[in-house]
Amino acid sequence: MTFNVCAYLYKVIDHGSYMQKCFDLAQRSKGFTTPNPMVGTVLVHHDRIIGEGWHHFYGADHAEVNCLKNVTDADKRLIPESTMYVNLEPCAHYGLTPPCASRIVAEGIKKVVVANTDPFEKVNGSGIKILQDAGVSVETGLHEKEGLWLNRRFFCFHQQKRPYIVLKWAQTKDGFIAPEDRSRYPITGAGAQSLVHKWRTEETAIMVGTTTALNDNPELTARLHKGNHPLRIVLDRHLQIPRTHHIFDDTAATWIINEQQELLDGNIHFVQLPFNETLLPALMSLLYRNRILSLLIEGGAALLSSFISMDLWDEARVFTGDGLLQKGIRPPLLAGDAPAFTTMVGQDTLQVSVNKNSAYQYTQGMEL
Repeated sequence: MTFNVCAYLYKVIDHGSYMQKCFDLAQRSKGFTTPNPMVGTVLVHHDRIIGEGWHHFYGADHAEVNCLKNVTDADKRLIPESTMYVNLEPCAHYGLTPPCASRIVAEGIKKVVVANTDPFEKVNGSGIKILQDAGVSVETGLHEKEGLWLNRRFFCFHQQKRPYIVLKWAQTKDGFIAPEDRSRYPITGAGAQSLVHKWRTEETAIMVGTTTALNDNPELTARLHKGNHPLRIVLDRHLQIPRTHHIFDDTAATWIINEQQELLDGNIHFVQLPFNETLLPALMSLLYRNRILSLLIEGGAALLSSFISMDLWDEARVFTGDGLLQKGIRPPLLAGDAPAFTTMVGQDTLQVSVNKNSAYQYTQGMEL
């Protein structure tokens, strides 16, 4: 008997390509499934995809159910003979939808391939157990690192008990984040600004410090991109920011972190916390209790540096524009963290770094 190496390699590559298809499908729901993860599913019969689906938005049918719904009537008889690929362990509990693991068993599917087990305490292996107890063959770990990166916000939230933290800033070519007088100074072009607004739709919350809020009067919304606005969080220890500033409009829910009062005023929540060395950890715990999966820090330099000094960050996205200031406010320093990748966004350079201590490392070819 002759062993066909080419045929064997083709099968291995194709096997992995089905999981990559799951990742691609899952990405379509970025920013819409929170606090749930992004999940994609394909159903394969003899190297032919007969069904595919993804979790479109929070509260809707899960990826596995959508995949089964998309199987044509002519192919439904093939479901029990097919292999299901899914990037995250099928759920095992009743939430807004029934458990997917039970649905898979009911359909008679005999094999399921999973990238990652689900860290959520109501799943955490129990979905796989339901399948295995019913005689379903389960394979785990296919493209596991890629799956961790895809759902890094979800994994960080459940494993680290805090939001996934993304730092973002823009700096001039000669290394300044703002003029000396901290006046508003545009550093990046339209392409970078549009991309930032897209990022805002993908994170649960966005945060700035008092100086940035006072001087820049930012809106902190995703008005340049279709999607959800993040929760706006502003540090204002002594409640200095005028009520005429944009953060007090009704565009998005807003938390004002301060030492003076605890008050809910319409869409504005004044959150009282002590401004000492426990402030950031206490705030992260509060965000965890409120199911805030991710946090985008947009400035200023002091706030960004505070997160870095406490090693309380996962990812940094730094734009470098062509402008020169010659003097001004220096950006924070990411010592020892090599960039995961660098790319051009219009005329601006984007450098993305991942905390070397993070369990969720960027994998080449995956999307942000």
